Amino acid sequence: MITWILLVSLVCVSTQDRNGQDKGVLHHNSHNQTMINSDWRSPLVGEDDPSHRQKRHNNEVAVTPDQTVSYLPVDCASIQSITNQNSPQTVQGQKLPNSNHVFPQERWFVVGSRATFCCVVPEGQTVIDMYLVKKPAEDEYETGGGGGYARKNITRISNQIYALTVDLSWPSVNSCTDVKCKSDTKEYGTCAYIGYPPSVRDLRCETQDLQSVKCRWETQRGELLRYTNLAVYLLGSKCEGGTKRECSKSVQWDAGERNWTLTARNNFGVVEITDKADLTQRVHMFAPREVTVSSINARNVSLKWRWEVPQYSKLNITCQIHLTDGRTKNRSGVGLHFVVLKGLIPHWDYTVKVRCGTAQHFYKWSDWSNGVNFRTNSDVPDALDVWMQRKDRQTEITWKRLQPNQTHGQIIDYEVTWAKTSQREPQSKTKVPHPEHSIILSLDVSEEYVVTVTARNRNGSSSPSKIAISSFSQDQTSVNIRKINGVNGGFRLSWSPSLKASCGYIVDWCPASGNCSVEWMKVHSNDTHAHITSKNFKDGHRYMMSIYACTSGAPVLLERRQGYVREKEPEGLFKNLRLKQQNTDVVISWDPIALREQSAFILGYILYCSNARGVITVRTDKPEATSLTATNLEITPYSFTVKAVTALGESSSTTIDATLNSLTDNLVGAVIISLITTFSLLSLVTFLCYRHWACIKNTVYPPIPKPVLAGTWLMSPDELQVAPYAQTELDNLDIPELHCKAALTLDGFVRQDDGPLVFSQTPKGYYNQPLKKYTPPLLIMPPTVMSSQLPPSTFKAVFPNPLYNLLAQAEEHQPDSGPEHQEDTPSLEICSEYQPQSQVETFSLNTTEEDRDSPISCVTTYIVLPHPSAE
Repeated sequence: MITWILLVSLVCVSTQDRNGQDKGVLHHNSHNQTMINSDWRSPLVGEDDPSHRQKRHNNEVAVTPDQTVSYLPVDCASIQSITNQNSPQTVQGQKLPNSNHVFPQERWFVVGSRATFCCVVPEGQTVIDMYLVKKPAEDEYETGGGGGYARKNITRISNQIYALTVDLSWPSVNSCTDVKCKSDTKEYGTCAYIGYPPSVRDLRCETQDLQSVKCRWETQRGELLRYTNLAVYLLGSKCEGGTKRECSKSVQWDAGERNWTLTARNNFGVVEITDKADLTQRVHMFAPREVTVSSINARNVSLKWRWEVPQYSKLNITCQIHLTDGRTKNRSGVGLHFVVLKGLIPHWDYTVKVRCGTAQHFYKWSDWSNGVNFRTNSDVPDALDVWMQRKDRQTEITWKRLQPNQTHGQIIDYEVTWAKTSQREPQSKTKVPHPEHSIILSLDVSEEYVVTVTARNRNGSSSPSKIAISSFSQDQTSVNIRKINGVNGGFRLSWSPSLKASCGYIVDWCPASGNCSVEWMKVHSNDTHAHITSKNFKDGHRYMMSIYACTSGAPVLLERRQGYVREKEPEGLFKNLRLKQQNTDVVISWDPIALREQSAFILGYILYCSNARGVITVRTDKPEATSLTATNLEITPYSFTVKAVTALGESSSTTIDATLNSLTDNLVGAVIISLITTFSLLSLVTFLCYRHWACIKNTVYPPIPKPVLAGTWLMSPDELQVAPYAQTELDNLDIPELHCKAALTLDGFVRQDDGPLVFSQTPKGYYNQPLKKYTPPLLIMPPTVMSSQLPPSTFKAVFPNPLYNLLAQAEEHQPDSGPEHQEDTPSLEICSEYQPQSQVETFSLNTTEEDRDSPISCVTTYIVLPHPSAE
């Protein structure tokens, strides 16, 4: 009896699950949507009042007219027969089944409902656990807890019957959900399908052919289970292919609103949605057909198409024509099927497509038509964008390469002409081959020029592009340069407006070092700011930006900026790091840092002097510095580290180690260096003097030449001719005294033996010694000797002697002495006394062949004669 009391209690709990259901129809809050629930479970007779319960034996259930329907599976009660509801009857339980032990079998449940499952086990077995198995794919749909199993309440109905009540909070995915019953000896189970009624929404009905209605809808979620038997009905007629979310039905096309109802049904329920619309305002046209292009020119074409529905020719239509260059053109008209496209790009490939809609009560665009390809005819190129850049005293004229949509054909070359502004006719012209886009001109920097550039293809030349070049003296090269930081991979510039900018502004930029390939952009005269971007920008590279005012003449430089798109930490800045000690001070110097090596703005430098006692820091805020000095250092080993300071912090360092020398060591070193230097210089001088001694001796103490007297120097009493010595040397000699000895006469000439001439020069104040009187032998000369018979001589010197006559007159000196001279034979004797010098320089002059042929050949001693004595 107690068993059946518990069974009735479960029936009462199950009845509460039907709250919110009214006659099998489920109401939802969504607009114009109704859900109908169908009963898919078999009811079980139960008791609501204990007074109606009767004693039951052997699995019998008493039924009274007041019994209510329970959703406990009937298989759990083993009902054999049911009497009518007007009189109590006894339902005899039939024998328990042996195959299926968990009920109900393969039923359909709505997500969010509560279900009761019962397990019937053979006699003698005990149920240990009952639960629903949840698949991993079903976890995302779980609204409660439970992990991999779901259980709520397990109730024992009898010795062989157990019940499990569970909230179904997740749907089955791909297949049914397993319900498990585990006894102490065996495991049993069944399969339950958990899901949702059809989730159709947003019904939208329209017409395309003006003869039928087509409705489309959306689904909130896909069907998680297969074989849910979805069926869709539009206005009561079943739609084929309802899973495609659209349905069509032929109707009478007329004005006025009406309701369009869609019904969707599956194993979990039925849903109805409604759309209220006037089809005359819901015309969704078909795409244009057979689009063709004709009358193709350089900048316009004609476009035609055909309508699939003849009734479209009576509608006011607007069409949209889309071109592959990104442009879209709109055209309108009644039954529109023809347009002319203008403003096209010459020599350009196009693909055009068309879509249309009703102009009155526009609903939506049609689908695009198929694309049609065509190419416009070629034309002359567009005008060039020309700019200039000064490089030293030269000017580079550059222009932007024409884009493919600007060339209008294959570019052949460019023509550049230039002339002074004071001249009307162009003075110079040159061709620049394609694809070059710049030329360097050597212009007179004191003159202003106008440069014209045109591009040429097979159709002709473009419109000329002109730029004025100011004279170098007028170029504003003294404009201050300001720093600027990059933003988002570029630069944001702003400047003060200028009254000179009659046609706007030009902003150009290029790397501050290396090969400067200038880029530029033009800004409207009303704007004083620009955002510069370029695919050539690189991090860690400094760029120079210039702002010019566009005038009717040459551009005017207004401002300049320099900066980095993004600064990078500099590396390897210090080349050839050097150390110099000055007493207790140390100077660390390095080579100037090239601009191309500065990957960030250098704000200064810092020197760390480290030894065993600590670190001394020396700083400078001068970016152009190339040395730092640390003062008053100790005589200990130091490590000197130099770093550059940037906005990113300190750069990578360069270190040099050194041990400072004491002042005594420095003095000793200086003395040793001086001695070594002096010794080296003396050795070098000695070596050079030794190698070039002969040259030095001849230069400082040149040898005095020893003259040789020859020729007819005794031809007159007052003159003596001597040859062949240079006059410049003999003229410098003192007054000589000549001693001659007689020579033999041979073949009509006088010959004398070889002998020296003796010259004596007396230094100033030297005492002369007496000279013995010498009487030479007679000098015999032929009577017929003439000067014309003498051989030629290269030099003849005449030595006048004012103090005495070289020819001694017998009548004047020795009237009675000596033998009698032969007739016509002259005689010569020196009779004056002479006191020779104690130092006599004797030159031995050898007579040449030419001397031997002269009338007189003599060997003589050539000395300086004093003035005659007063005797």
